[in-house]
Amino acid sequence: MQNKFILSAAMSVLSLGAWAQRPVTVQQDSIYIREHYQKLEKQVPMRDGAKLYTVIYVPKDETKKYPIMFNRTPYSAGPYGENEYKLSLGPSMLFAKEGYIFVYQDVRGRYMSEGEFVATRPYIPNKKKKTEIDESSDTYDTIDWLVKNVPHNSGKVGTWGISAPGFYTTMTAIDAHPALKAASPQAPVTDWFMGDDRHHNGAFFLMGTFSFLSYYGAERPEPTPERAPSFAEYGTPDAYDFYLKLGPLKNVNEKYFKGKNKIWNEMMENESYTSFWAARNAAQHLKNVKPAMMTVGGWFDQEDLYGPLKTFAGAEKNKPSAANYLVMGPWTHGSWTRGNNNALGNVRFHSDTGPFYREQIELAFFNHYLKGMASPGLAKANIFETGSNEWKKYSAWPPLEAQDKNLYFHANGKLSFEAPQSGAEGFDEYISDPAKPVPYTKEIRIDRGSDFMYEDQRFAASRPDVLVYQTDPLENDVVISGNVLADLFVSTTGTDADFVVKLIDVYPGDAPNDSPVPGTKMGGFQQLVRGEVMRSKFRNSFTAPEAMVPGEITEVKFDMQDAAHCFKKGHRIMVQVQSSWFPLVDRNPQKFVNIYKATEADFQKATHKVYAEGKNASHLKVSVMKAD
Repeated sequence: MQNKFILSAAMSVLSLGAWAQRPVTVQQDSIYIREHYQKLEKQVPMRDGAKLYTVIYVPKDETKKYPIMFNRTPYSAGPYGENEYKLSLGPSMLFAKEGYIFVYQDVRGRYMSEGEFVATRPYIPNKKKKTEIDESSDTYDTIDWLVKNVPHNSGKVGTWGISAPGFYTTMTAIDAHPALKAASPQAPVTDWFMGDDRHHNGAFFLMGTFSFLSYYGAERPEPTPERAPSFAEYGTPDAYDFYLKLGPLKNVNEKYFKGKNKIWNEMMENESYTSFWAARNAAQHLKNVKPAMMTVGGWFDQEDLYGPLKTFAGAEKNKPSAANYLVMGPWTHGSWTRGNNNALGNVRFHSDTGPFYREQIELAFFNHYLKGMASPGLAKANIFETGSNEWKKYSAWPPLEAQDKNLYFHANGKLSFEAPQSGAEGFDEYISDPAKPVPYTKEIRIDRGSDFMYEDQRFAASRPDVLVYQTDPLENDVVISGNVLADLFVSTTGTDADFVVKLIDVYPGDAPNDSPVPGTKMGGFQQLVRGEVMRSKFRNSFTAPEAMVPGEITEVKFDMQDAAHCFKKGHRIMVQVQSSWFPLVDRNPQKFVNIYKATEADFQKATHKVYAEGKNASHLKVSVMKAD
C-alpha cells in the first residue's frame, strides 16, 4: 500500500518519463515532502485590501511547534494547486528534514497575487494611510496573519531569499514584525544603478537586462499562474553579433518591446541617478534592525556582488542591536544552494564549500535564532579567501588588519607598489572603436552566463585596444581583503568614455595542471579576480553627468567592489584597462549624449590615454593584509 502511495505522489508531480530522468535525490526529496508536509494555499489580506497568494507547507507531525521560514518572490510561489508540491523546501532540504513550516508568497502584482507590481518598490517611512504600502508593510501584514492563523507555529519567523527575493528579504528587516527573529538576504538586489544587475557605476548592463526584462517587465493585467515568455528570437547563438546588429539602445523599443515594457521604459527615462533610482536603494533604510541578519554573497556572482557587500555595510553602519553577519564564498549567483562548489571552470577550491555553508553556517544560523539551538560560532565576517582557498573569520569587514596600498601603473607596462619616479613622464594609449568593441568573453554564447567572472583573460590581453600592466613574479604571497578602487588619470579625443579595469592573477608558466577541466594547461592562466566598469560622464556626480574635455587630463575614480584573494608567491598581479566590455555592457558612443536616446551617427572612434606620471599616476588602491 505504501509503495502505491509513493508512486501516486510522484506521478502527480511529474509524468512517468520525466520522473525517470530526475536525479535520485530529487525524487527522494519530493517523496519526503509529500510524506511529511501538508500544503495549504491562502489569499492573505493586506492593510489596503489587496490579497497576496501565499502557499504554506505545514509538517504533518502535530506533536510539536515549528518556526516559520518565509520566502517572498516575484518568480512564482508555485506550483499552483493544493496537490502540486515543490520538489524542495527551504533554503535547502536540510531545513525540511529538521522540521520547519515553509511559506512562499507571490509579491504584490506578480503571478497569483493581487495589486500592482513595482520592481524594487521604494520603502515609505512614516506611513500615515492604509493605502501607503511597500514591501516592508506587506511582509509585516503577512507575518502577523501567519502567526495568528497557521497551526502549530512557534511564533518565530525567519526570512530568506536570493537575488530579487534577497531584496524582499532585506525589506523584511525594515520595520520588522516582532515575530521576525532572523533574516538572510542572499545576493540581494540593492541598487540597480550603482552595482547590481542593471547598471554598474552608471554603465548599462545590456545583455542581462534585455533578456531578463523581456519577461520580467511584461504586462500582467490579471493574476495568473503563467510566466510571461522570455525573448527567444535571437536568430544566432552569438550575442556579440546580435547586439552589435541591434545598434543603439533606442532600437530595442523600435524593434522588439514596442513601448510596452514598463520597467525597460522607466530605465530608459532615467539615464542618470535620479530620484527614481535613489528611492530604490534598500541599504539606506537598514536602521534600527532588530532581527539577526546574515547577508550572503559570492565572489564570482555575475549579477549581485554589489548587493550583499552594501547591504551588510548599510546595516553595520547603523549599529544594529541584533547580530549582523556577512558570509562571502567562492560562488556564482545563488550557487551555494546546490552542489559541492569545489571548483569553477578551471579554478579549484580544494574543499566542498557548498555543503559546508549549508550545514555549518546557514542551517546552524536559523536553528540558533529560531529554535534556540547552539550558536554556529559565526564571526562578524566569514570570508572565503580565493587563491589560498581558506575560510577566514574577521571581527569586521573590511578586516581591521588590512592596510590600503596603491598598485601603480608604469608607462613600460609594469605594475608595482612603488610609485613612478619623481619627474617620470609617460602614458599609454589605445583607439577604442564602438564598431569593434572588446568582447567580455571568448565564448560564443547568447546568454550572459557566469564563466566570465573567473575566465582566462589572455583573449583580451592580446588586443591592441586593451592595455596590460603586470608585476614581476611575486617574492611573497600578497593577500588583499577589502575594497578595490580604481584611480585613473586619462584623456580622450571624445567627450565621453567607459573605462573597464580588470584585476587579474597570472599563474606562473609551470603552474600545476590541476584544473577540473580535462586537458587544461594552467601555465600562464590569467584568472579574473575583479572587473568593473565606469561611465566617465559620472566621474564627479552620478546625478549630474559632465562631458569630458578633449585632450584634458582627467581623474576618473571608481569603486570596483570588494575582493578577498591571495596572489601566491611566484604569481604575477596584472591589471588590464579597456573601454568596452561587450555585450555585457552597452557601447558608449564616446560622445556626450543621452546614450539611451543616441543614434548610430553619435558613435565614434576615440583615442584614450592612461597616464603614469607624477601627480597623474594611475593606480588601484587595494586593501593588503599584513604579512604573518
